[in-house]
Amino acid sequence: MKKVIATTNAPAAVGPYSQAVLAGDNLFISGQLPIDPATGKFISEDVAEQTEQSLKNMGAILEEAGMSFDNVIKTTVLLADIKDFLAMNEVYAKFFSGDFPARAAFEVANLPLGARVEIEAVAYKG
Repeated sequence: MKKVIATTNAPAAVGPYSQAVLAGDNLFISGQLPIDPATGKFISEDVAEQTEQSLKNMGAILEEAGMSFDNVIKTTVLLADIKDFLAMNEVYAKFFSGDFPARAAFEVANLPLGARVEIEAVAYKG
């Protein structure tokens, strides 16, 4: 069974996709941009602050699905500049404890709306 997960505590999708989809015990979270849901704008141009906001948005979606960061099993981090990896990684580490999820990180040519970071995830509620 498939269920769309949506919350006003994370930014609305900027295209024809859902914030997240729950399929059985698996939650697939779309890439989260560093948009403040209260203002609809980027929190700042700083990659560390953008990473924090992207993860806060992810946390709101996880909460809406009855999960937490402990349920995340895989993330993908997209960076506009791979040189921002260390700054992103410092913030990222603060959101996870214990057994870390699997992860891939890539530099990409462009991200939506000119973001410096976008993070997607898969979580498991088992």
